[in-house]
Amino acid sequence: MAGKRTGAQGKESRRTGGPAHAVEAPRTESPLSKESIVAAAIELLDEHGVAGLTMRRLADRVGAGVMSMYWHVDNKEDVLDLALDAVLAHRGPLQIAESRDWRGEVVRMLEDWRAGMLRHPWSASLLLRRALGPNILVRLELLGRTLSSAGVAAVDLNVAIWSLWNYVMGATVTRANFDFVDRDGAAARQRLASLREHYPTIERSGLLRDDDWEGAFSRGLDFLLDGLVPKR
Repeated sequence: MAGKRTGAQGKESRRTGGPAHAVEAPRTESPLSKESIVAAAIELLDEHGVAGLTMRRLADRVGAGVMSMYWHVDNKEDVLDLALDAVLAHRGPLQIAESRDWRGEVVRMLEDWRAGMLRHPWSASLLLRRALGPNILVRLELLGRTLSSAGVAAVDLNVAIWSLWNYVMGATVTRANFDFVDRDGAAARQRLASLREHYPTIERSGLLRDDDWEGAFSRGLDFLLDGLVPKR
């Protein structure tokens, strides 16, 4: 690739009469790497979503040719896998010691997971259909280990893990894509007011007006954990 660029620059020098050695000036752009490509991909995904990420746009962002990136990543699918796993990196300790507060450990793990996905809302939709990268596997390993130490039986462990996975995924996707209060709150209240006789429980509880997302997530998680391992 470098040889082709030098040849093109040499032709330009001959056309303009410039000195041939001018094309040998040192380049100043940052070196291309898998890490720089993934970081740029995350920026584009945050700005434009999954549909807006193309290899051409990514190449423009890192200041390189598309073909140059293929020395570091296989294709767009590989970029998506790497970007997803990067934003789901576990920020807590990789080794969880025996803890008297296993519920607190689980809550912190799941809240951190949800917060990471909410910072990058595209990640929740990708996680539903992409291969599991090392970072999410670390999360699942730590979650399983903590639940086991809390007394969840081996026969119930998979059900417990997937129940918590499904809860976090559902809560995150809902928060990211169904922010009804901020966007359509007035319209929802007006419509429900006219239909309250058909949906009295929903209207009375203010379901679509309730914007306590964090409180709902925490209390719902308590309900689940109470069922997995009752409070002692």
